[in-house]
Amino acid sequence: QVQLVESGGGLVQAGSSLRLSCAASGRTISRDAMAWFRQAPGKEREFVATISQNGGTIFYADSVKGRYSISRDNAKNTVYLQLNNLKSEDTAVYYCAAGTLATKSTWHYTYWGQGTQVTVSS
Repeated sequence: QVQLVESGGGLVQAGSSLRLSCAASGRTISRDAMAWFRQAPGKEREFVATISQNGGTIFYADSVKGRYSISRDNAKNTVYLQLNNLKSEDTAVYYCAAGTLATKSTWHYTYWGQGTQVTVSS
């Protein structure tokens, strides 16, 4: 079992930056693909970014490409999401997930955190 806890969300102005962290416990996540998803009010959960076990494969949603950056530190059992040049449409609850394959589909992720709120004011 893996427990995931997100942190780093908050209320910021458009154009600002945030760094989200996802701390894992229970076992090492070095054998897991890790991802970030987000869910805005009234919308379905959507893919944001994913990183493979060794960090060699990374995918981003088109809406965040060039502004967000995913990384991982397996020694610290933590995954990060750097959010730059935030826009109002980035407002959502951001979830961390662990799974077997670095894909955009939620189906490949077994473990999920509780989420951290990101609110961007324009």
